[in-house]
Amino acid sequence: MKTPEAVDRALKRGATHIGFIFFEKSPRYIEPDVAAKLAEPARGKAKIVAVVVDPTNDDLDEIVSLLKPDMLQLHGNESPEHVLTIKALYGLPVMKVFSVRTADDLKRVEAYIGIADRFLFDAKPPKGSELPGGNGISFDWSLLGWLDGSIDYMLSGGLNKDNVADALLITKAPGIDVSSGVESAPGVKSVAMIDEFFDAVEKADAPVMASGS
Repeated sequence: MKTPEAVDRALKRGATHIGFIFFEKSPRYIEPDVAAKLAEPARGKAKIVAVVVDPTNDDLDEIVSLLKPDMLQLHGNESPEHVLTIKALYGLPVMKVFSVRTADDLKRVEAYIGIADRFLFDAKPPKGSELPGGNGISFDWSLLGWLDGSIDYMLSGGLNKDNVADALLITKAPGIDVSSGVESAPGVKSVAMIDEFFDAVEKADAPVMASGS
């Protein structure tokens, strides 16, 4: 999220998480002090999530100090040991992201069970992309069939108003994350598209969490 209008509409439509991306190569990048101001209307209404990619301790110190997030979303190559260290340093729950293309990609999850508080499954970026997420592509959702009910996760990757109902039907995902699917251009959230997405979720008649970043 980068504008007050987008944050306000997401909250009004029932988003349970509001994400801010701190990865400079992303068109969704936002400075921590700006994100902190945008997050204020969401505080106490939705979880405020800081999305980072292999951050340094200095990066996290600044983000956590200014934004005061409710959760950290780790979108890089953080090892289980590093996740534990981050949790210990900042006392915040962690959502660990996994990029998925094949069943083998999901096997990495096992090492993080009991360490990460939640998982997010996104599509692997296309070859040559500098962005680990937000590329507007999806993966084979049937791969998630092996997950049992004890694994708390959110589904991401190319979700939009036209496919979110199918995604929920196939995966029964307890949570969904949308970014490029509600944008009129990379990094530009559309209030109208946010409405269309939430309308599609409601029509799917599936009780899920929704987040935007």
